[in-house]
Order: sequence, then C-alpha cells, then structure tokens
Amino acid sequence: MIVAIDDRDLLFADDEIVVVNKAADLLSVPGRGEDKQDCLWSRVQLSFPTARIVHRLDYATSGLMVLALNAASHRHLSIQFQDRKTAKTYQAIVAGLLHQENGTIDQPMRCDWDNRPLQIIDHEQGKSAQTHWRVLETLNDASRIELTPITGRSHQLRVHMQFMGHPILGDRFYAGPEQIARSERLLLHAQTLSFSHPVTGEALSFSSPVPF
Repeated sequence: MIVAIDDRDLLFADDEIVVVNKAADLLSVPGRGEDKQDCLWSRVQLSFPTARIVHRLDYATSGLMVLALNAASHRHLSIQFQDRKTAKTYQAIVAGLLHQENGTIDQPMRCDWDNRPLQIIDHEQGKSAQTHWRVLETLNDASRIELTPITGRSHQLRVHMQFMGHPILGDRFYAGPEQIARSERLLLHAQTLSFSHPVTGEALSFSSPVPF
C-alpha cells in the first residue's frame, strides 16, 4: 500500500515545485513488479498528482529531493542538474580514520555490467567522476564526513569512499561484512540542496537534519 508523504518530510511546496525528505530504504521511482510500486514519487503524487521526478537518490540513501509540478518547471530544473548549476552536500559515516582533513577523489566510473546495479572504477571506459570530502568528526574507528559530488554518477559517493579504503557503514553493496554489521542502514544522507526557482529565479537552499 502506498501512503502519502509525511507532513514532517514536506519541506516546501508552491505551484511549481515540491521539496521533500526521502526516507532510507525507499525507492525514488517505481521498480519492476507490484512489490516495488511504493516509492517517494508515488507517495508525493497522492498529495501532488502532477509531480514529476527531476533527480534520484539511491534506495538506501535518505535526504533531500526536489520534484517539479509541471513540464516547464521539470525542464528548467533538469537543465540545472545537467549543467551542474545545483549544489548538494551529503553526510556519511565511513569506516576508519582519514589521515587528511579534506581532499578530492577523481576516479572515472562505469556500470559493472556483470553485476548490475553495481558500479566500478574504470580508467579506460569510465566516465569522469569527482567528489570533494571533508572530515567533520572523528568517531570510534569511524569518521563523520561531508561529501560534495561534483559529478552525479550512480553510486558515486559509495564507490569513491570504497576506493579510498573507507566504505560507508551499512553499505550492503560496497562495504565488507564488518562494516555492514555496524549499521542497520546505509549511513549516507543528502543534507543540503540548492538551486534556482524555475519561475522566479530565486536562489533556494534547503537543509535536512542528519538522522544518524
């Protein structure tokens, strides 16, 4: 059964857009089969029937998403995402302690076709992918970090942190058994989202409390 989006997860709505907070372990859009029809898009459409998906978050990732309410706004927002005129930051808790305070990962990625939906780093066939990272807090054999994706490849943050040797805790795709066992969910949250309003051009910024 599909239920309407919780009012606590509705951050903003007008005639053009809706900004919501997606729960962890919830699809952004419907999957194949009756058991995969419950998703953020379907829940939002119960209250906003014309809502259209502009971008997605992984099933396991929580945090901010913006949906358009008509074709013109959808087109405008899609171009902003395509041209990297939006800004997004994520928080994550990763395994181990990082030896620097910040840095940039620049590793090209592509789909691992034999193990879809997994992604891999490939310097010959991969597409350019960059992620900035910054340590926020040192924990018990773990680190809370801020991640800023420059590109928007599928699973980019998860693969890049695995490449660094610091997989995100609870990551059932890319972490090892010990790191998976440390959290019941993927500790990755889309915390901030900034973009221009598709009609007024006003700069909008939203923030979602990190649930871990």
